[in-house]
Order: sequence, then C-alpha cells, then structure tokens
Amino acid sequence: MHHRRHFLHALAGTAALGALSPLSALAQALDQVKIMYGFPAGSAGDSVARRVAEKLGGTPYSKNPGYVENKPGAGGRIAVESLKAAPADGSVLTLAPVSALAVYPYIYPKLSYKPEEVTQVSIGAIMFHGLAVGPAVPAEVKTLKDFLAWAKANPEKASYGSPGAGSMPHLLGALLGIRAGVELKHVPYRGTVPSITDLVGGQIAAAMNPSGDYLQYMKTGRVRVLATSGKKRSPYLPDVPTFTELGYPDVTSEEWFGFYAPAKTPAATIAAANAAITAALKDKTVIDALAIVGLVAHGSTPQEMAADQKAEFERWGPLVKQIGFTAES
Repeated sequence: MHHRRHFLHALAGTAALGALSPLSALAQALDQVKIMYGFPAGSAGDSVARRVAEKLGGTPYSKNPGYVENKPGAGGRIAVESLKAAPADGSVLTLAPVSALAVYPYIYPKLSYKPEEVTQVSIGAIMFHGLAVGPAVPAEVKTLKDFLAWAKANPEKASYGSPGAGSMPHLLGALLGIRAGVELKHVPYRGTVPSITDLVGGQIAAAMNPSGDYLQYMKTGRVRVLATSGKKRSPYLPDVPTFTELGYPDVTSEEWFGFYAPAKTPAATIAAANAAITAALKDKTVIDALAIVGLVAHGSTPQEMAADQKAEFERWGPLVKQIGFTAES
C-alpha cells in the first residue's frame, strides 16, 4: 500500500513537472491525437475538445495539433464505449461529462461500458446548470419561488425541457420538483439547442440546461434564468442566486467535462497527456473561448479527477433512487 501511495505522489509530481520539463515521460511524441466527443459539434463541450486539441501540437505528447471526432447519440455513451476498443497509447481520448461515468451506471442497467474500462487524464472545464423560464410563463414570475407557485397553480403547463433523459439537468429538475413538492413534467430533447429553441418559442414553460447556453437569449429578455446549480454563483450570471441559497441544497451540480483514456494506457503516457492538456487549459485564448459558452476552463491531476468522479458516483446513487428514473422506466 505504501508503495502505491508513493507511486501516486510520484505520478502527480510527474504531471506537474511534465509541462515544464522537456524530458517528457513519453519516449517520443505521438504524431496526432484524436479526441472523441459524444455530442454534436457546436455544443459547449465540443468547444473544450476543439480548443484543447488545437494546442496539443508541438508538445512532448503530440507533434501535431489534435482533431475532434463527434460521435453523438445515446447521451454521450457511444464516445465512451468507443474508447474501450481504442489503442491504449494516448493516441485516442474521449471528452465526456462526469455524469457519463458517475450517474449513467445507475440509470442504464445495460450500460455498454464499465467506469473502470477507462482512466482519468484531466478535468477540462466546469459548467453550472440553470433553470430558465420563457414567454410561456407570465412576466410577473421573477423568482424561483414565483415559478414554483405558478407551476403548482398551473400543473398542465408546468413542464421543463432538458438536453436528454438521464442527463444531469434532467435529474436536477426532477430533484427540485421532489424537494419543492411540485409536479414538474420533464420533456427530454436531443441536446441543449432544441430545448432552448422550444423554450424561446413558448412550447415549454421552463428548461434546465448548462447556464452558458442561455447567455445569448438573455440579452433579448426572452429567457429569464431563475437559479443556477453551482456551490457558488456562476461567474457569468453573478445576479442569479443558486438553488442552495434558495433553500434547495441538494439541487447542486458543478458538472465537468473530463478527458479519458483507455484503462490500460501506461502511467507515463497519461502524465504526458495530462501535462499537455493542463497547459492548454491555462492558455488565455482557450480560457476566453470557453468563457463565451459559459464554461470555466479547469485542469486537474488524474487523481483529483478520479476522486471527484468517485464522490459524484457515491452522491448520485441514492438520489437517482429517490427520483425513481431508469432508462427502462
């Protein structure tokens, strides 16, 4: 056990030094790295994959910039599953939301991958989800309390959209309904963009989505964000209170997108990949590009990422049970 602990310290040290040291852990840099992403191009997470991929060239990890392969469908599961068959040499990574590994095991009884079939490289970016209302909800509804009262009084209209069944925003909305004792009807979409289109068009009353996706619609006043899911307020919506502030402490999620490699990838390769990715995430152009889509660029060690994933996994087990949702239900 002591040896393993020492090794983890050494590994964390290598990851930190890798960015500074020209003597990379990799014998020679890869030609190119492919990053698979399980949602369509143009979504917030896709920006993380692309901005980081562009910066991987000319590092001890990769000679050339990386490229992104979008593998949309099944709530991002295809891109994680595809990693199982990928070569374990660092040439193929997947960018996935933590929910794909921490929450999906509870929701999909026949999940096509096990969390231990992939290994953590680095967190990429953090997002805050937000509950927003659109023109279907009267203008005098200005707070979360107002909305819940309106939803109680108008149960036939009280619906909320999400980027998909079993997604973190879906579960946060379901949890809010349970905690507030209000029947909120869930309407799943295929991604954030179609759910916001219907929200702005008045087809659904409310939506729970990554809050950055609302920014462009808030300027016109068509969308009002009532609460966000972070432990503290979103840097992009400083005037919007958190669910915790409003009395719903477990409607909390700072969901992240993280980079994963096949499980059998050597530690030295993971260290080289981690050094290149964390350096990219400190680049001002990357930080600014992610800010536009409401994401906070955020690198980590593989160990920090693994610990956070484990904590999320342990937290969501009992909550998913309370919500009573599985993909079969």
